[in-house]
Amino acid sequence: MRSPLAVAVALFVAAGLLTGVPAAVAAPADGCDPIDPAACLLPFPSDHYTRADATSPTGRRLDLHTTLSNTLGVRVNPAEWNRSDGFSPGSMLLSRVPGVDLARSGAAPITDIGASLAADAPIVLLDTETGERWPYWAELDANAPEDRKALIVRPARNLTEGHRYAVALRGLRDASGAVIAPNPAFAKILGGTLPSGDPLAARQRAIRGVLGDLDRHGVGTGDLYLAWDFTVASREGLTGPATTIHTEALARLGARSPDFVVTQVTDDVDERIARDVKGFVFAPSYLALRGGPPGGGFHRGADGRPAQLPGNTQVVPFQCEIPRSALETPARPALYGHGLLGSESEVGAGNVKAMASEHGFVFCATKWIGMANEDVPNVLTALMDVTRFSTVADRLQQGMLNFTYLGRALTKGFTRHKAFQNAAGRPVVDASAELVFDGNSQGGIMGGALAAVSPDVKRAVLGVPAMNYSTLLNRSSDFPQYARVLDLFYPDKLDQQVALALIQILWDRGEANGYAAALRVPVLMHVAFGDHQVAPVAADVQARTIGARLHTPAIRPGRLPDKAPYWGIQPLTHPHRGSAMVVWDSGSPAPPLTNTPPTEGRDPHSDPRNNADARRQKAAFLKTGEVIDVCSGGPCVIAP
Repeated sequence: MRSPLAVAVALFVAAGLLTGVPAAVAAPADGCDPIDPAACLLPFPSDHYTRADATSPTGRRLDLHTTLSNTLGVRVNPAEWNRSDGFSPGSMLLSRVPGVDLARSGAAPITDIGASLAADAPIVLLDTETGERWPYWAELDANAPEDRKALIVRPARNLTEGHRYAVALRGLRDASGAVIAPNPAFAKILGGTLPSGDPLAARQRAIRGVLGDLDRHGVGTGDLYLAWDFTVASREGLTGPATTIHTEALARLGARSPDFVVTQVTDDVDERIARDVKGFVFAPSYLALRGGPPGGGFHRGADGRPAQLPGNTQVVPFQCEIPRSALETPARPALYGHGLLGSESEVGAGNVKAMASEHGFVFCATKWIGMANEDVPNVLTALMDVTRFSTVADRLQQGMLNFTYLGRALTKGFTRHKAFQNAAGRPVVDASAELVFDGNSQGGIMGGALAAVSPDVKRAVLGVPAMNYSTLLNRSSDFPQYARVLDLFYPDKLDQQVALALIQILWDRGEANGYAAALRVPVLMHVAFGDHQVAPVAADVQARTIGARLHTPAIRPGRLPDKAPYWGIQPLTHPHRGSAMVVWDSGSPAPPLTNTPPTEGRDPHSDPRNNADARRQKAAFLKTGEVIDVCSGGPCVIAP
């Protein structure tokens, strides 16, 4: 059976929407930064594309004018981006350095992140407020032809919210070892003071401020190729919309359960599950379209915040699995998060049933609207016209509220319905137990955001997780189907990286990358070594950002080529309370060192959730908050 995405792509092809597009339409140069002429918006992110705003927590506001155009000549409308008070805390840094050889330059690769902090590192990422040098790895876009390869610098730990960063590229070398000279515009900026009438005069003043920041913190700028600065969005800027709708909706709900209706009850499902219950919970919808279908973004009030249209309601489908053991002893309430473009029916998968049956949980799931099966056509349109990605991000935020309402119904309302009672009329859900979350793949990614914004989720297991889709997409075996669309509508590979960086600013509002610093509840991350679908390197960034400790030894010797595997992630001592990362190794090859998906060996993506020891560790954590050692003091190894 083909995936929903494959079917949708085929339908678009059949309709003629993915064929016969005209040649690319060049965007005008007005508003572009002259210091990196390879593509407009480079270097990125940059405060060149912001303006002062005294009402913003950062004092800045994005001010994009010139953006990208697709092959139909449709330019990205920057209005939704310009709500932001800074750039993504996980933003990749993009520039174009013709002929650069990163190895000859000595730039820190993904296998040696510690080298990024060396005094003479050729790429410097500096927090201008604290003077702290920030860890990263540098790579060239392996998907692009030589003349359109972006230099990509990825923070190895998310940047600090609201802080300003300076970037210096210095002493970069080509394959012969020769130092690469700056382009003419930047060379002119580095020269004598330009007269006020010179088109580069204002840019020179700004760059001199950046050079001063670098110099004050001991960063020399000899052999400088390029320098710029940028501001990271504030906590309010990142999480404000989701926090607003949660605060307002839950205040209106008070101590009550949301309204719900049970539509289907199936008894004696199998030897593990006594009852499957389906129905709908009703939540306030903050989306502009009535009922909140795919394709619509937030309705906003006069203050620009999401606001509910009178009577607009989200009908939230749910499916719950009640284990046989719950008929005797009430089970703990848990929310389940499904995988990529899936649905609530994934809660009926064998591994979830096993978890419920073995460890006494009632799992209830709903759709991650925004990235559920019903959203596939809209996701495709967002790849045809990046402007439309705001509709994906807004629905993802509404989806988090839907999960929160489902959790309230599970703990406050369901127990009064006979579908959630045994033959004696006793509830099968222990409503006094803490609400927890378990999710896999996309559910593991989105679960980090839900755990941060929901006041009810007390602990979360993030199965095969990560954060920051702009890092994940090129490295995922799931992405080539999407890439067919992106290649047709944004065929220039340099433009594609800019598009992914732009999309991430909006995606931060609806995935873990924008909420990592706000996470205050413990999470257990189960990573599959060599995962083909969710790149483990992005899980490493998440672990560093949230301060998760690492089960060690994490892997068997020689499994990774890194100079210091899992650099910057501190080991844990069992038993451990708090956030943790456990790597499960099924023997698949280590992932590529480039921004490309794995192609060798079997995909271990589903292995941790299907392993009884991994489920035992998850259950202990969800019940007690304690990470127990289920691997006998060694690496966690799974026989496929």
